[in-house]
Amino acid sequence: MRKVLTFIVAFVTLAASAETFTLQQCLDTAIANNIALMQQKNAYASSSIQYKQSLTNLSPSVSAGASQMWSFGRSTGANNMITSTNSASTSFNLNASLLLFDGLGMKFAIDQARASMQSSEASVQASELQLRLNISSMYLQVLLNKQLLLVAEEQANETRRTLHKDSLLMLANRLAEGEVYAIIAQLGNEQLQVVQAENNVRIALMNLAQAMNIDPLDFDIVEIPLAELQEGAVLPSRDDVLALALEQRPEIRARQYAIDAQQAMLKQRKAAYSPTLSANAGMGTGYYSTTNKAFGDQLGENLQGTVGLTLSIPIYDKMQTPYAIKRQQIALEDAKLSLEQQKLDIRKEVEQAYYNALNALTEAQAAEQALANARIALDYQQRKYEAGRSSSYEYTTAKTNFAKAEQSLLQSQYNYLFRLRILHYYAGTGLL
Repeated sequence: MRKVLTFIVAFVTLAASAETFTLQQCLDTAIANNIALMQQKNAYASSSIQYKQSLTNLSPSVSAGASQMWSFGRSTGANNMITSTNSASTSFNLNASLLLFDGLGMKFAIDQARASMQSSEASVQASELQLRLNISSMYLQVLLNKQLLLVAEEQANETRRTLHKDSLLMLANRLAEGEVYAIIAQLGNEQLQVVQAENNVRIALMNLAQAMNIDPLDFDIVEIPLAELQEGAVLPSRDDVLALALEQRPEIRARQYAIDAQQAMLKQRKAAYSPTLSANAGMGTGYYSTTNKAFGDQLGENLQGTVGLTLSIPIYDKMQTPYAIKRQQIALEDAKLSLEQQKLDIRKEVEQAYYNALNALTEAQAAEQALANARIALDYQQRKYEAGRSSSYEYTTAKTNFAKAEQSLLQSQYNYLFRLRILHYYAGTGLL
């Protein structure tokens, strides 16, 4: 007995210490812990750096250098005369170059990098929305399983009350022993259903915790009343959802930005036909050991500066540019096809989601009527059973049918909320 009490106390303490999460906390935790989403964010950060790099390519490049030389035997002095003596020289230089014109190639490179960055950002948003939908759906599944557990427990408790009352009647010889055994069998089935419902709750919580990448031990959620969930749960128009989805879904934006990137890349490939013009400037000085002048004086006297322009005209590059343009044209066409395919996919998914939600709504309405009918039948059978005009089999059958109707209503209501959530996911509007 001591061991049993110790286990019970430990279990109660463990349950009391379980950390409960709201839906928003579940969403935030899943987004923060999802590795695939982290990788996509890293890809976006990398593309952002690439875009910044493309902007800095417009600035000039500057470099500085120094060298130290030793000559043995014959060497060249500061006056460019060759003498038969050992010598040493030190030189310093500073050079700068700026690309003035390259057929707007760098401008198109900036456009391509910007579009790629925007496409990567839209992909992150799409993945985050999908993750939010998955977590919300799992949260709804936990809520449903908890409600089904309450129904199962209430059915078992009601059967226990009936068994207690019938046992007293049997002891008073007012009820047959077989009727009590039938109620006992019914209670055994309902207790099994309670255990199964408890297991379903634990499994749903585990699935949600794993999707959040947290330890499922000591994890629970804050329950949301069904009436609160149903507030604003109105089926939107299919055409409205489709219009919103095609207009603002991040998957569509990602594909469109991908097209922009390919178009900019094509322009960049064509810019390779253009000549390039660069400006160059440099400054240098040196010190020679063959002279008697001081180091600082020589640096000033030997100072030399240069300024120049460099023009490069492409003539023949082994057909690399034409073939690169053709490959890029194919890549652009493929990007356009990907956008059209994405639109078709979203259209099909929205239509499927709409009819799934519509079917779930009609099923919920039918289940509500079925529950009302089952309640009437149960009340009728209960009055007959209590009056001794009905068998325990008829009563337990009506009770089982009522429990099934109640469970079916809950399942259909949560299924409708889930299907509605998918519609709002495509429309980019919030629900739940």
